[in-house]
Amino acid sequence: MEEINIGDFFRYLKRYILAFIVVIAFSVGGVLFYDTSIKKPIYQAQTTVVIAKSDSWDGSAATLNDVNASQKLASTYSEIAKSELVLNKVIENLRLRYTVKDLSGNVSIKPVNDTSILAISVKNPDAQLSAKIANEIATVSAEEIKNIYKIENTTQLSIAATPEAPANNTTTRDVILAVVIAALAVAGVAFLRFYFDDTVKYSEDIEKTIGLPVTGRISKSESKGRRANELIAERLPKAIVSENIKSLRTNLQFTAVDKNLETVLVTSTNASEGKSFVAANLAISFAQADKRVLLVDCDLRKGRVHRLFNLSNSRGLSNLLAGNLKDFGNYINPTKVKNLNIITCGTYPPNPSELLASKKNKDLIKILKSYYDIIIFDGAPVGGLADSVILSSFMDETLIVVRDGVTAKPDLIATKDALNKVGANIAGLVFNMVNRTSSKYYNSYYYGNDK
Repeated sequence: MEEINIGDFFRYLKRYILAFIVVIAFSVGGVLFYDTSIKKPIYQAQTTVVIAKSDSWDGSAATLNDVNASQKLASTYSEIAKSELVLNKVIENLRLRYTVKDLSGNVSIKPVNDTSILAISVKNPDAQLSAKIANEIATVSAEEIKNIYKIENTTQLSIAATPEAPANNTTTRDVILAVVIAALAVAGVAFLRFYFDDTVKYSEDIEKTIGLPVTGRISKSESKGRRANELIAERLPKAIVSENIKSLRTNLQFTAVDKNLETVLVTSTNASEGKSFVAANLAISFAQADKRVLLVDCDLRKGRVHRLFNLSNSRGLSNLLAGNLKDFGNYINPTKVKNLNIITCGTYPPNPSELLASKKNKDLIKILKSYYDIIIFDGAPVGGLADSVILSSFMDETLIVVRDGVTAKPDLIATKDALNKVGANIAGLVFNMVNRTSSKYYNSYYYGNDK
């Protein structure tokens, strides 16, 4: 069984704050509606009767034996008081429209602990009627006891008064229970999802599970829209995400401190984890640091760098590898970002793996390295494909992009193993789309939001 980190669970639980609020609100609303509009008020009246050993007992000279005998008689008399004989007479005397069974279900007659007193309580929707029934039961039961035992040894200590408030007014208790049960239900669902969810949720979890360092953490952008705002490093250079990208750039340079960092592959385990977003913004960040940068879209299956930069994709890397490498200059696209050029993916070929593994591609990389300080390659996802695995074998560094709560641990482990088999230099993991409100890593930032 996998060990559960309580701290991780409570951070994960913060995602359910809205669910807590909604479920608790509905539960409390339902309870209040039921208690005030549906539930009928029930009133409870009570009277007490004392049992004496003999009809001559006046209470002043009772011995211990008298009291003990009276206590034993109380149990017997309670059975008489709620017998069908007594209840039938009560129904007849008060002209009630109840059966004995109906009345019996609303009558409680019990001896008071360690005393010779009977407590008679009656519940009824009619407050006045509940008091009448209680008093009538006391009267009729005394008469029946006299007829059975030929003695008069019962005295009614108190007259049942008409209750002023319903006995079933439990709104406060019901609201508290609704809040507790609703909260436990949401927490239970969250726990089950957390326990059975095999996705990576926090960077320390990644490091522990995968054994690779976290080279960068990129928070979830608060900017609205998608493609128009994905180039955050250019549009919002002081945003938190842009600062995250700069930190990634710095960390990446430190991983290659003993060698000249010229080529970097950015890949992921599966699609929609943000590799193109990371590659594009990382390229912009290097360009902003006065580096001559080339961003190459090596995802020859579903490349989208051209969409991010609003470029034509009529010819790109696939077309260049199928043509003459001497014409590479015709495939390089300038951008609005100073020092940044781009080669798009081009026409989607039927054999992307073969093109990337070709000697032509290796020769092209050598040519491009002589013109640029650093080349960022946006590769295809590793999951089930050989494209990025092939590319990684002749890259200076490889970054694996993982997405908070999306990337599955087994997939990530498989990606790491596939890259290690070809001797890839894995710089580390880029933890993408981190929710700042649920992560302790972003509490220390003093920058404004993405806007």
